[in-house]
Amino acid sequence: MKDRREVMNRWCGVMEWLDRLGYMTAGFSLLVLGMLLFAHAWYVFATKAGQIGLLPSGLKLLNDILLVIILLELFRTVIRFLQTEVLDLEPYLAVGIIACTRRVLTASAELSHLPSMSEGQFYQYLMDVGLNVMVIMVLVIGVFLMRKRPVPSSVPLS
Repeated sequence: MKDRREVMNRWCGVMEWLDRLGYMTAGFSLLVLGMLLFAHAWYVFATKAGQIGLLPSGLKLLNDILLVIILLELFRTVIRFLQTEVLDLEPYLAVGIIACTRRVLTASAELSHLPSMSEGQFYQYLMDVGLNVMVIMVLVIGVFLMRKRPVPSSVPLS
């Protein structure tokens, strides 16, 4: 029976090590992808701004930079998890807020480049933006509530 426990403990140790390795490689991938997207976004902005205009190029750059911020926030969450072994909810709420803001900006950019718009397209746009703004508000309330909750003390009870 003792051998069986030792074998199980060894296997659990190996699986925990692989789990950490998975988090480390995922985090590193998020960081590298964010850096590559950042460089590519600025390259596209620099080369296309004169061709298609500053406003569309700037909106595309802003959209890409917000994506980079999302990736960096996820990277930071992985780092925090590896340091503390606690998965925090607040960074995911921040990612949701950034993603919805990004969608509102993207929808607005798409709308501004349409030569004409039907009434149905306009209502679709309003519904899309309205839903994203509502989600942003709910997520902001979630962040507020997370920050107002009592923090459990880590003082040992002895």
